[in-house]
Amino acid sequence: MEKWLTTCVFFVAVSLVLAAQNNPYGIDDDCYALYQKTENQLGQPGFRRANEELLSKAVEKGDAKAQTLYYVELLKNSTEVLKDKPVTTLEEDTAVLALMEQVKSVASDLNQTQLFYYSYEIVQNYFYSHGKLVHTMELVQAMQEEAISRKEPYGIWMGDRYLIALYIGQNDYISAKKYIKEALQVYETTTDPVIKRESATRLYCDMSDTFPIGNDSVPYFLDKADAARLFHMDTLRCEYHHAKLAAYQRDVKRYESARDYCLSDPHLAQISATAAKMFGYIDKLVYGEQIEDFDIVTMSKHLREVKYIANIAEEYNYKELAFNIEKHLVAYEEQVLASANQSRLSEIEAKMGNDVLSAQISEETHRTQRAMRAVMLLIIVILMVISLFLFIYTSNLRRTNEKVRMADAAKTRFVQNMSHEVRTPLNAIVGFSQLLSLPDGSFPEEEKAEFSSHIVNNTKMLTMLLDDILNASAMDSGNYSIQYEEGEMNYMALAAISSSEHRLQPGVRMYYAPETEGPFTFMTDPRRVQQILINLLTNACKHTSSGEIKLSSSLTEHPGMVTYAVTDTGPGVPPEQAEKVFERFTKLNDFVQGTGLGLSICRDIASRMGAKVYMDTTYQEGGARFVLELPCEPNQEQKK
Repeated sequence: MEKWLTTCVFFVAVSLVLAAQNNPYGIDDDCYALYQKTENQLGQPGFRRANEELLSKAVEKGDAKAQTLYYVELLKNSTEVLKDKPVTTLEEDTAVLALMEQVKSVASDLNQTQLFYYSYEIVQNYFYSHGKLVHTMELVQAMQEEAISRKEPYGIWMGDRYLIALYIGQNDYISAKKYIKEALQVYETTTDPVIKRESATRLYCDMSDTFPIGNDSVPYFLDKADAARLFHMDTLRCEYHHAKLAAYQRDVKRYESARDYCLSDPHLAQISATAAKMFGYIDKLVYGEQIEDFDIVTMSKHLREVKYIANIAEEYNYKELAFNIEKHLVAYEEQVLASANQSRLSEIEAKMGNDVLSAQISEETHRTQRAMRAVMLLIIVILMVISLFLFIYTSNLRRTNEKVRMADAAKTRFVQNMSHEVRTPLNAIVGFSQLLSLPDGSFPEEEKAEFSSHIVNNTKMLTMLLDDILNASAMDSGNYSIQYEEGEMNYMALAAISSSEHRLQPGVRMYYAPETEGPFTFMTDPRRVQQILINLLTNACKHTSSGEIKLSSSLTEHPGMVTYAVTDTGPGVPPEQAEKVFERFTKLNDFVQGTGLGLSICRDIASRMGAKVYMDTTYQEGGARFVLELPCEPNQEQKK
C-alpha cells in the first residue's frame, strides 16, 4: 500500500508540470535549483535556510508557483520530521493540518490549483503512514467536497485517484470500482489540460481487476487500456494484465510473450511486488506441474494475484489446489480484516477522546466569555472612577480664578489622554471577545488561546490605568502611607522584573545586574520600592522596541544609599525634558500607551520615603537611565 501511495504522490508531482522551459515544474530555473536543494534538505537542519533562499528568489523573480512551493516544502518538512514516529500526538497532527491550510490559502490566492490539492495528498499520506485510516478518509472526503464546491475537476480527479489507491491497497476492489468509474468519467468529459496530459491506462487496468478473470469485461477494459497508453509504464502494466488473461484463456504463446516482457523489465516491482513469484506459480500450472510450496504469506502482499492463481488452478482442473488456496485466503483475509477493524476502532476511540477534549476546550471558552463579561463590568467601574477623579481634580483647580484656565487645559489634556488610553485596550478586549464568541470551528484552538492572552494583557493595562489614578488620588488626599520593614535589595529588584516581563516588546531582553550577589537588607517599604521599580521598568518597556532593559543595584555609587538604575536602549529623553517627564499627564510621545502619571507617582512616593527619583542626564550610551536612590536607614521623622 505504501508503494501504491508513493506512486500516487509521484503522479501528483509530475502532474504539476506546466509549459516549462528547462525544468519539469515550469518555474524559473534559478528557483528550480533552489527547490531541488530544499528537497534534499527535508527533515535536515539545513532545511529552513534552503527554503528561505527559495522564497527570496521566488519573490525576486515574481514566480507565483515557486512562492507557493515554499509553503508546500514547509508542509512536507513537517511530515518528514514525523515520518519515523510510530504514534503522533494531537498537537503534531493539528500543526500539520495548520500548515496544509496555509498552503491552500497561498495556492488559492496565487491561483495554483494543483498545489492546492497537492497539500491534501501530502497530509493524506501522513495520516495513512501513521495508521490513521479514519483521518485519511475524512481528509479525502473533505478534499472532494471542496473540489465540488469550487467546481474544479482536478480536485475531484485527484480525490478519486487517492481513494482508488486506498481501496486497492487494502484489496477492496468492490469499493474501488465506484471511484474508478468516477475518475474515468471525469477523464472522458473534462477539458482540463492537466488531466488530459495524463494516461488513463492505469484506471482501465484497475477496472479490469474489479471483475473475475473470466468475465467478458476484462478483455474489454484491457483493450481500452491498450488504446490509452502514453508512457513506458503503461505498456508494462498492460502486458502484466495480458499475461494473466492469456494464461487463463490457455493462450500459452501470448502468455509467454507478455510474461517475458514483464520479467525483463526492472520496473515490474512497481506494478506488483509479487509479480515474479506469481509468474513462477502460473508456469507450473500452464506446463502441468503440481504446486507443492504455495507461499500464502508472501503472496498476501497482493491478494488479487492469490485469487487469480486459484482461478487458474481451477481452470486447469487442479481442484484441490484451488480449494486449499481459497481456504488459506479466507483465513488470511479474516485475520487482516480483524486487525484492520481493531486499528480503526483504536483510531475512532482516540478521535472520540479528542472530541471530549474539544468539548472541554469549548467549556473553557464559555468560561472565558463569562470572564469577559466580568471584565466589561470592571471597565465600567474604571470609567466611573475616572469620571469621579476628573470631577474632584477639576473642582480643586477651579477654587481660584487664576487657575481656571490651567484647570481647563489640564482637564482637556486628561480627557484626551484617558479617552485614548482606555479606548485602546477596551477595543481590543471587545474585539477579541467577539471573535471568541463565534461558533466553534471558526478559529483553531491556538488562535483562541492567543485571543484570550490578548484579552488578559489588555485587562492588565486597564487595571494599571486604574491603579495610577487611584494612587494619584490617594496622594492628593493625604491618604497614602509608608509602612517600614526590612527589605532585601536583590529580592525587590527580581520581584519587580517578574511583574514587568509581560510588558516586554518582542525581541527585547530584560535582566537584573546587581553590583553584589550577596543579600543586603535595609529598612524601607518593600511594596513601595517595588511599585517604583515596576513603574520605571514598565516605562522602559513602552519605549524600547529592540535591544535590552537592565535593572542594576549598587551600594557604592552613592554611599549610604541603595541605588537602583533602569537603563534601556530606546530613543532616550532630551536633557531639557528630564524634569518635564515627571509632571502629571505629561507624555513626550502621544503614540505610546500610558496616562502620563507613572513617573509623577514614582517621584511622589520617593519623596515620602526620603528618596529620590530622577533621570540621569549624564548618560551618553544611547537610550535613557532612570535612577532611584533610597536611604539605607530612614530618619525618625520618616518612620512615623
